[in-house]
Amino acid sequence: MREIVFDTETTGLDPVSGDRLVEIGCIELVNKVPTGSRFHAYFNPGRSMPLAAERVHGLSDVFLADKPQFVEHVLELLEFLGDAPLVAHNAQFDFGFLNHELGLCGHPEVGMHRMIDTLSLARRRHPGAKHTLDALCSRYGVDRSHRVLHGALLDAELLAQVYVELTGGRQIGLELAAESSQTVVEVAVVSTRRREFRPPRLHAPSAAELARHKAFVGTLDSPLWAQ
Repeated sequence: MREIVFDTETTGLDPVSGDRLVEIGCIELVNKVPTGSRFHAYFNPGRSMPLAAERVHGLSDVFLADKPQFVEHVLELLEFLGDAPLVAHNAQFDFGFLNHELGLCGHPEVGMHRMIDTLSLARRRHPGAKHTLDALCSRYGVDRSHRVLHGALLDAELLAQVYVELTGGRQIGLELAAESSQTVVEVAVVSTRRREFRPPRLHAPSAAELARHKAFVGTLDSPLWAQ
């Protein structure tokens, strides 16, 4: 099954009040395995970047000044997304901005039935724990040492690893075998039939063998047991 894990960076928290999407990063998974296919773009929001938002992701007005507008890459983005389920952390936020931008371009919204929210998954699986992306990376041993600021592509890469763990970890071999004729899963068959054990046979030395052994020992020069 094909899924897209994605993340966005924005100028603020509310697209209805004028905030805009400035970065999107998407990672393709097939049967919970990253394929290496990805989509990443920065966008000029057509408005100034609030200092509070810039402190989160580091995207300044100067950096975004020469970037394209969302409408210039919307068709490429939609082609990449296809009809796959879309995975995001606190997905209502990301879907809200993505659909707002699509509406401004005259494109239909992405249906909410495609949304998979890892925040909701984490709350159900780990009630009472911290559910930030950083906390989940720590819980599942995902290396985030290179995450200094938020970044859509970097966060999507981290979230893809977290999502795999949240949905069952990497033990997906049987699932892959069921969905792909090119995947071979070898299963070791262990017999449960009880074995019959025979009583051990006696192998006592003969008198002649004992005599030869005694004679041989007598030829040893300063044996350890005689010291």
